[in-house]
Amino acid sequence: MNGPDPRYEWMSLDEFEELLPDKPRDEKWELIGGRVVRMMVGARWEHHEVASNLHVALKNHVRDRGMPCRVFQESFWLKDRTQDLAVFPDVILHCGAMKPGQTSVDDPLVLIEVLSRGTADRDLLEKKPGYQRIATVAHIVFVDLDRRSVEVTTRVEGGWSSRVHTDMDDVATLDAIGFSIALAEVFRGLPAVTGPVRRPTENG
Repeated sequence: MNGPDPRYEWMSLDEFEELLPDKPRDEKWELIGGRVVRMMVGARWEHHEVASNLHVALKNHVRDRGMPCRVFQESFWLKDRTQDLAVFPDVILHCGAMKPGQTSVDDPLVLIEVLSRGTADRDLLEKKPGYQRIATVAHIVFVDLDRRSVEVTTRVEGGWSSRVHTDMDDVATLDAIGFSIALAEVFRGLPAVTGPVRRPTENG
C-alpha cells in the first residue's frame, strides 16, 4: 500500500491547529485529508461578488422565514476531526445552536464553493468527497465562474444526485431549506462569458 505523498506535508487536525498560530497573518492555510495546503490570498473580484450574492440571498431567506440558521462567508472554519479536515468553504449555511465565541462548525447543512481555474481541481476532486462524508450536509453547490454554471449536489437515499444549471434563466434549488435562486441572480454584476472552459474530471 502506498503511503502519503512525500511531496506534501501531512499532519493531524490537532497538529494543524497547533501550527496555525506560528503562520504569518497574511497567509491562508487549509488541511484537506491530513494534507497541509497553502491557499491563494486575494481572489478575483468576480469570486467575491458571487460569494456575496449567495451569502446575501441565503441570509435573507433564512431570516425572512425565521429559520434558526446562520450563513458564513469565506473566513469561517469547517472542521471534521474524523477526516483531518479544516477548510474555508466560500459559503457555509449552518442551522442550530452555536456557542459564544465559536470559530468553526462540524455540522453544516449547505456548503458552497466558487470555482476558478486555480481552485477547481482541489474543490471538486479533494474537498467534495470530504464534504460528502459529513452526515449533516444536505447540499453541496459548486459555482463555476468561468463557465457561468451552477452544480447542485444533493444527498438522496443511498447516495448523491447532481444537477448542473447553465442557462441564466435556470433556477437552482436547495430543497432542504426551501431555497431557490436564478442563475442570473447568482452571477449578478458579472460580465457574460463565451466559449468552452476546461473542467477537471471527477471520479464518482
